Amino acid sequence: MTSDELHWFTTLAELERVGAAAERLHLTQPTLSRMLARLERRLGVRLFDRHGKRLTLNDFGRVYYEHARRARFELDAAARELADLANPAQGTVRLAFQHSMGARVVPELIAGFRRTSGRVTFTLTQDASDTVTAAILAGTADLGLVSPKPTAGGVGWRPLLVQRLALALPADHRLATRRQLHLAEAADADFIAMRPGFGMRHVLDDLCAAADFRPRIAFECSNLSTIAGLVAVGLGVSVLPLEDLPVIGPHPGLALVPIADSNAMREVGMIWSTGAATSEAVRRFRDFAFAWAAEQ
Repeated sequence: MTSDELHWFTTLAELERVGAAAERLHLTQPTLSRMLARLERRLGVRLFDRHGKRLTLNDFGRVYYEHARRARFELDAAARELADLANPAQGTVRLAFQHSMGARVVPELIAGFRRTSGRVTFTLTQDASDTVTAAILAGTADLGLVSPKPTAGGVGWRPLLVQRLALALPADHRLATRRQLHLAEAADADFIAMRPGFGMRHVLDDLCAAADFRPRIAFECSNLSTIAGLVAVGLGVSVLPLEDLPVIGPHPGLALVPIADSNAMREVGMIWSTGAATSEAVRRFRDFAFAWAAEQ
């Protein structure tokens, strides 16, 4: 199977729609359908079950997809290694990170690194922590910045910094004037939370479990600034990292009270696949991040 075949087949297998895959691959639908038909004839088996316009990988297709995905991953890794050998000063780092790290942590890391490694380029992706971890394991990202530490196997982890957590309250809330508080004091409140799969949702769930209560979730969203705005107008309370105030932005009517619980912190770390080949550019950026963290 050629590299081009690996690319179009894995794309089709992941999207399971000829139209969507053809659009992403810049092909016509009939062309992609003919390519699939030729591949299935060559293999002697059908790889997909057809359901109108929708395709679903069958047992043969799932086996073939897993091998094709690994082969594509290895070829991409080989291409990066060859690029490093040809010109060690160049390379690309595919960095995935949670949205809240895009305002300070990521820009500071890249700016510091580029001062000595200006010819290394970056591909940046922002998403939920679970999605970032999945990208690392799938080989579509080289490094990730997440919080908390993932539980998935095959992922390396190195903590970079620790952020303090606060209870976000409407300014007129009965607890808003406190210098600090324990999270259990807000157990009867409506909480505004990130959606499941996001890092701060994991943090909130763990904090509440440690405080021996289950939060009553009134709203779920995917943006810390939106959470702050909903809290400021009196729709509930939330847990936010104090260091991310520049990301959250000014919200009149919002009060942040530090949480006194001993585990009221968010550990931000770098992750990578322990089974993947690592390019020179990726290794250098990872080492720089570790050194940067030691100076914080």
